[in-house]
Amino acid sequence: MISDGIEDEEKWLAEGIAGIQHNAFYMHRALDSNNLREALKYSSQLLSELRTSRLSPHKYYDLYMRAFDELRRLEMFFKDEDKHGCSVVDLYELVQHAGNILPRLYLLCTVGSVYIKSKEAPAKDVLKDLVEMCRGVQHPLRGLFLRSYLAQVSRDKLPDIGSEYEGDGDTVNDAVEFVLQNFAEMNKLWVRMQHQGPIMVKDKLEKERNELRDLVGKNLHVLSQIEGVDLEMYKDTVLPRVLEQVVNCKDELAQYYLMDCIIQVFPDEYHLQTLEILLGACPQLQPTVDVKTVLSQLMERLSNYAASSPEVLPEFLQVEAFTKLSSAIGKVIAAQVDMPIVGAITLYVSLLTFTLRVHPDRLDYVDQVLGACVKKLSGKAKLEDSKATKQVVALLSAPLEKYSDIVTALTLSNYPRVMDHLDNGTNKVMAMVIIQSIMKNNTRVSTAEKVEVLFELIKGLIKDLDGTPMDELDEEDFKEEQNSVARLIHMLYNDDPEEMLKIICTVRKHIMTGGSTRLPFTIPPLVFSALKLVRRLQGQDGDVAGEEDPATPKKIFQLLNQTIESLSSIPFPELALRLYLQCAEAANDCDIEPVAYEFFTQAFVLYEEEVADSKAQVTAIHLIIGTLQKMNVFGVENRDTLTHKATGYSAKLLKKPDQCRAVYACSHLFWVDDQDGIKDGERVLLCLKRSLRIANAAQQMANVTRGSSGPVTLFVEILNKYLYFFEKGNPQITSAAIQGLIELIRTEMQNDTSTTDPASDAFFASTLRYIEFQKQKGGAMGEKYDPIKV
Repeated sequence: MISDGIEDEEKWLAEGIAGIQHNAFYMHRALDSNNLREALKYSSQLLSELRTSRLSPHKYYDLYMRAFDELRRLEMFFKDEDKHGCSVVDLYELVQHAGNILPRLYLLCTVGSVYIKSKEAPAKDVLKDLVEMCRGVQHPLRGLFLRSYLAQVSRDKLPDIGSEYEGDGDTVNDAVEFVLQNFAEMNKLWVRMQHQGPIMVKDKLEKERNELRDLVGKNLHVLSQIEGVDLEMYKDTVLPRVLEQVVNCKDELAQYYLMDCIIQVFPDEYHLQTLEILLGACPQLQPTVDVKTVLSQLMERLSNYAASSPEVLPEFLQVEAFTKLSSAIGKVIAAQVDMPIVGAITLYVSLLTFTLRVHPDRLDYVDQVLGACVKKLSGKAKLEDSKATKQVVALLSAPLEKYSDIVTALTLSNYPRVMDHLDNGTNKVMAMVIIQSIMKNNTRVSTAEKVEVLFELIKGLIKDLDGTPMDELDEEDFKEEQNSVARLIHMLYNDDPEEMLKIICTVRKHIMTGGSTRLPFTIPPLVFSALKLVRRLQGQDGDVAGEEDPATPKKIFQLLNQTIESLSSIPFPELALRLYLQCAEAANDCDIEPVAYEFFTQAFVLYEEEVADSKAQVTAIHLIIGTLQKMNVFGVENRDTLTHKATGYSAKLLKKPDQCRAVYACSHLFWVDDQDGIKDGERVLLCLKRSLRIANAAQQMANVTRGSSGPVTLFVEILNKYLYFFEKGNPQITSAAIQGLIELIRTEMQNDTSTTDPASDAFFASTLRYIEFQKQKGGAMGEKYDPIKV
C-alpha cells in the first residue's frame, strides 16, 4: 500500500514537472518576442502547478525549484522595461489580476523585488504590502514555500545600514519588522502542518515537518546578518519577539529547533548580555522539549567564547552568568517533573564544564554544582541507569581533569556526597579514576585530613560496600584494584613526622576494615611507609625531646605490631612473618633491643603455630637466619636464645637436604664478619659437622630407597662453607678437615657410578679449581691453601 502511494506521488510529480515544462516553453517564446501579456499568462499557468496538495514536502520542493528557476528568468525580463514597455508600478498592478491567488502572489513577489530595486517606492511599503498579501495563502505547505520565496527574493533588498535601500524613511527597523513578521507567519504555518493529515500517519507528518525546518530557520539567519541589528535592538526587539513566537507556538519540534537556531546564529556576545531573557524562556517550553541539549549547547558556546577571548571574562562575572545559568537549570528541572534523572545530571555536567572553563578559580561554584546534583539525587536509591551513571562519572571526572590535582578536588565538600549515589561497581571505577589521576600527576597528598577525605572517596576499593558479595568480583580486577590502593599508600607523604604518623594512623583505620582478602595487599605498603618514617626518626628515643614527641620509633613499632598481628590471624602467616622480620631489622637500626626481640619472638611463634607447609617452612627459616645474622642489637643472652631456636628449627625440617642446608646456614649466626661481630669458631664447626651428619644420613636414606646413594651436591655445598670460614680465619676450620672432606666426596663419587649427576660433578670440579687458583695465587692465602692436595 505504501509502495502504491510512492508510485502515485512519483506520477503526480512527473505530471507537475511536465506541466511546468510545457508552460515554460510558451513563456520563453513569449519572453523572446517581448510579449508581456502571453508571458504573464503562461507564467501564471506554470505557477498553478504549485497549487497541488498531493505531494510530500520533499517532492513539492522538487516542483518548487523548477518553478523558481523559471521565475528568475521572468524577473530578468521584468527588470528590462524597454522589452515589455510597462512601468514597474503598472506591472505591480497588472500581475494582481492573475486568476488564482497562489500564481498571483508568486508573480507579485517577483515584481515586488524589481519594484524595490527600481526605488520608485519606499522599500518598507513594498515589503509590508508583500508580507501582508501573502497571508492570502493559508495552506501550510504552499504558504511556507511562498513565504520562503518572498524571503529569498527580498533578502538582498532590505533597508539596512550601508545598504542602497536605506534612507527616505526606510530604516533598519523596517527590515527587522518585515523579517520578524514573515518569520512569525511561517512558524504558524509550519506548526499547523502537524494537523494536515490523519493521526495514524503522525510520525510521517513529523518527519516531513522536520525536513522543512530550515525554511523557517532561514529568517533567523537573515536577522543575524542585518548589520543594523546591534545589541540594543537585539535585546529590546528581536529576541523578545522571536521568543514570543517560540513559547506561544507550544509545539515541541518548533520550540527545540528554534531555540537551537537562536543559539547557533546570533553572536556569543549577544547571548551573554541577554542571558536572562533567553534563559527565562526555557522553563516555559513544552515538557517534552529536549531543553538539556539546548542549554548544553548554549553553555558550550559561551565556554568557547570565554576560552577564545580571555579579555571578556570580566563580562561573565559582571552579568553573573554562572548564577543565571544555575538558576535557569534549577527552574527547568523543577518545571519538567517528568525529566529523567539522566537529563538533570547531563545539565549539571554541562554547567560544571562551563564553570571549569570560565571560572576555574571559583571552587565555590564547582562545589555549588555538585551540591545541586546531590540535592537532585537525594532521596533516591543508588543509580542503576547506566546512562545516568555515566553522566555522574563525567561530572566527577571533570574537576580531576581540569585541576590535574586531586588535592583540589578533596576540598570540595559535595564531591564524596555525589559519589555515594553511585552503584558499587561504578563507585569502584570512579575510585580507580581518582587513584590513576594521583599516579599520573604524581600528586602528594600530605595531610591526614585530606587522606581521610581521599579514603572516604575510594572506600569502594577499601572495603566491601553493602550488597557486594565477594564471589561476584573478578580475581584479576580485584588484584588490580588492590595493587592500585597499595601504590596510592606510597604517594601519601609529609616531611613533618607528626603529620606523617597521623597519615599512617588514618590509612590504617581505613584499610583495617578491608577484610581478609584485601589486607595482604594493603598492609605491606602501610608497614613499609611506617618503616620509612622510623628510619627518619632513628635515634630519637634516646633524646629527652624525642620522648615527648608523639612520633617516636617505639610508638610506630607498637602500631606496626598490632597491624601485622591482624595479618597473621586471617591467616597469612608467611607474609606476616616477613613483615615482622622487616620490623625487627628496623628496630635493630634504631638500637631498640626489646622491640627487635619482640618482633623475632612473634616471627618464631608464627613459624611454630601457623607455617605448616614444608616449602614455606624452608623459605621462612632461611629468612629468619638471614635477618638474625644481620642483627647487632642483641645482648649475649637474647642472641643465644634466638640462634638456639633457629638452629633447632633448622634441624627439624621435614626433608633431610632441607635440614642440611638450613643447619649449615646457621653457621653464619656464629661468625659475623664485622669489626664487633661475633666470632665463635667452635659453634661454626659444630653446625658444619652437624650438617655433614645430616648429609650422610640423606645419602644412606637415598641408598635404601633408590638403591644408590644419589648426588654428592650437599657435600660439595658443605665443602664450600668450610672454605668460606677457612678464608675468614676461623681457627677451628683446618686444612686437614677440608682435605678429609674432599676425600670423602671423591669416595662417594667412586662408590656411586650408577647415578652420575653432571651438575654435582661440575660443582665439585669448580670448587677444586678454586682451591688450585688460591694456591697458585701465592701470598698469605696461598700459604694457607698449600697443605690441601686436590
